[in-house]
Amino acid sequence: MDAIEKIMRTAPVIPVLVIDDATHARSIAEALVAGGLPVLEVTLRTAAALDAIAEMKKVPGAIVGAGTVVDVPGLECAIAAGAEFIVSPGLTDNLGKAATTKGIPFLPGIASAGDIMRGLDLGLTHFKFFPAEANGGLPALKSLIGPFGQCRFCPTGGIKQDTAADWLAVPEILCVGGSWLVGKGVPDAAAIESAARAASALRN
Repeated sequence: MDAIEKIMRTAPVIPVLVIDDATHARSIAEALVAGGLPVLEVTLRTAAALDAIAEMKKVPGAIVGAGTVVDVPGLECAIAAGAEFIVSPGLTDNLGKAATTKGIPFLPGIASAGDIMRGLDLGLTHFKFFPAEANGGLPALKSLIGPFGQCRFCPTGGIKQDTAADWLAVPEILCVGGSWLVGKGVPDAAAIESAARAASALRN
């Protein structure tokens, strides 16, 4: 099994995390792992992101990756911080080639047939459908799955606890990305763990 597929099959939801303060990173990771969601995507949208990745990696059982990786320097910084997988909002030849050369599990974002074909040319078969709801939702992804049945997907963007099961019912969708699990501000560990337990119960 591809390394990225193994990660995608670990849990039905990958929390998409925006961490503003790295001192909260470990408690967030502990709560998510305790709730049954060990695969964590820390987006490179804040100055604290790289430090947060390093802190979360200290949590037993956590599989920590970097999201919002948009270029090769970002890829290199994420790997240096200890990221175990890479997620990007889109796919360029430069980023795709760099990720595959480095051998790190890579989940590039796609929104069209052309994006998927570019990925296939690079030897990639696992993709993030992003932004999922804004790009036509589940009907749009099902339409793409038709000609690309060999591919596997993690839709992200606009998916909620009460809609995730509909996406996960499609065999080619291995997991979904979820930003609803952790609120803003000082993290409430009990609330995060409770949300994680509900999300982990979505396993299809």
